[in-house]
Amino acid sequence: MKKGKFIGIGVGPGDPDLLTVKAVKALKGVAVICAPKSAESKPSLALSIVQSILNTRNDNYETLEPLFPMIEDENELQEYWNEAANLIIEKLDAGLDVAFITLGDPTVFSTFSYVFERISNFNYRTSIIPGITSFTGCAAAAKIPLAEKDEIIVIVPKVDDRLPQILEHGDTFVIMKTSRHSDKLKETINADKRDKNIISVQNCSMKDEKIQEGFIEDKKYLSTTIVKFKDKS
Repeated sequence: MKKGKFIGIGVGPGDPDLLTVKAVKALKGVAVICAPKSAESKPSLALSIVQSILNTRNDNYETLEPLFPMIEDENELQEYWNEAANLIIEKLDAGLDVAFITLGDPTVFSTFSYVFERISNFNYRTSIIPGITSFTGCAAAAKIPLAEKDEIIVIVPKVDDRLPQILEHGDTFVIMKTSRHSDKLKETINADKRDKNIISVQNCSMKDEKIQEGFIEDKKYLSTTIVKFKDKS
């Protein structure tokens, strides 16, 4: 029996209209949709983004929703990734194509990469369909360029002791999930005396999207801050 194909699909930052044409075609054709969620009680955000597309299908499809909790324990996370990979491999061995959907782009800070690595080790057919990243979506929503000419962009997934060390070497800093470290972020950015523009975006492209100058104080998970330094003097 011919084995199924494993496809990683980036579903973008939130608005279903931002799905690529290629992603929509794949979502309409696969037999299995894998949509991880962070907790048993929480629905998959990625699945909610593509649901309107799936609702247009006239055939049956199966949905897998493995648990990928937001924890720091690497050993425990390995177990969740292995379990998800095993679920997917079972479907691939049955000859079914499986689409793993993920927010933004599958190649950027996505848990997809850990599952993809495991499945690729067994030589299954695979492909990756890119999606609009959260930070390009945020820049578009805020109507600002991320970079011009030879400016350097730095993507920061976590504010820690590395940020002050690299701050002087970049022109635009995109700080993701800022609700986790807002106080330290403000302290670090304000310590840099260069003129700067600071724009924060919450829930980019969603119905409750919020855009404001400066830092956002409330602790919503999908928050991104863009800091653009005007010069290096």
